[in-house]
Amino acid sequence: MNPEQVKSSLNISPAIRVGVLGFGGLGQAAAKVLAGKREMILVAAADKEGYAYTNEGLNAQNCITTYNSQGSVGYLEPTGTLTNRSIQELIESADSVDGYFLALPNLPNNFIASVAQEFIKSGWRGVLVDAIKRTSAVEQLLAMKEELQAAGITYMTGCGATPGLLTAAAALAAQSYAEIHKVEITFGVGIANWEAYRATIREDIAHMPGYSVETARAMTDAEVEALLDKTNGVLTLENMEHADDVMLELAGIVERDRVTVGGIVDTRNPKKPLSTNVKITGRTFEGKISTHTFILGDETSMAANVCGPAFGYLKAGMQLHKRGIYGIFTAAEIMPQFVK
Repeated sequence: MNPEQVKSSLNISPAIRVGVLGFGGLGQAAAKVLAGKREMILVAAADKEGYAYTNEGLNAQNCITTYNSQGSVGYLEPTGTLTNRSIQELIESADSVDGYFLALPNLPNNFIASVAQEFIKSGWRGVLVDAIKRTSAVEQLLAMKEELQAAGITYMTGCGATPGLLTAAAALAAQSYAEIHKVEITFGVGIANWEAYRATIREDIAHMPGYSVETARAMTDAEVEALLDKTNGVLTLENMEHADDVMLELAGIVERDRVTVGGIVDTRNPKKPLSTNVKITGRTFEGKISTHTFILGDETSMAANVCGPAFGYLKAGMQLHKRGIYGIFTAAEIMPQFVK
């Protein structure tokens, strides 16, 4: 018997073959997370200038070293390919990838939706997961539900930290109440160097007063540096357009106008400026008003709180896909499954 037949006879599922689109700070962290898993294996990675793919599995550290030294995983020997159509060509050539984590900047605001369209057009079938932020971006994907169903794609959206982990916590905590009054999500992010997460920081800037997705996307690195110099490296974000609201509304838990998201990002200090938490306030069936608070440990990084849930939802998506359940689902609808 070949190895796959042996696994089947022992009722052991083969490792889920995973691709990571985007290889900046988040994509590299995703590769490191996968390196410690046995139920998932990194077989594909793509950035703006190229991609690397091998069915045998990529070495995460080699990918990271190549990207940071030469600017693209496309330079990785012998599995890399340099191209300015990296996503499209990877989808076409990598026929054994079970699921992709879209660790991509959603700049412009329809970028993730356009990537989803590429998968639909290609005829690929499998699971996609994103850690998208904006309500309007998630709504674009929700509008593609029937297209995704027809294409045989199971899409898990809003599956990072917030939206994602904290949205799911709110959905679970809501069960104590007969009525939800408000959901407040507050995050603290600390990173030593903003350049490791350029796209993420630009997305955060887009939420600030006087800025938009378009203006943030057009900012040069020097302009971002100048803004951060003015704020001592700290971004304070309030009443953000965050998809936790539409996700909790869609799940029938609370109206979106009762959900608020905000936080502080320190781009010059790895220590979190405040503890990330979600507070769910409601009325119990006895008429008592109470608040549940779920606090993330300060030692967990943004990358840990995004990538872990993303792959947990990818695993859950694989179970749905195997059962022939396609379309789009959010972190508030499906429980993630722990990836060993």
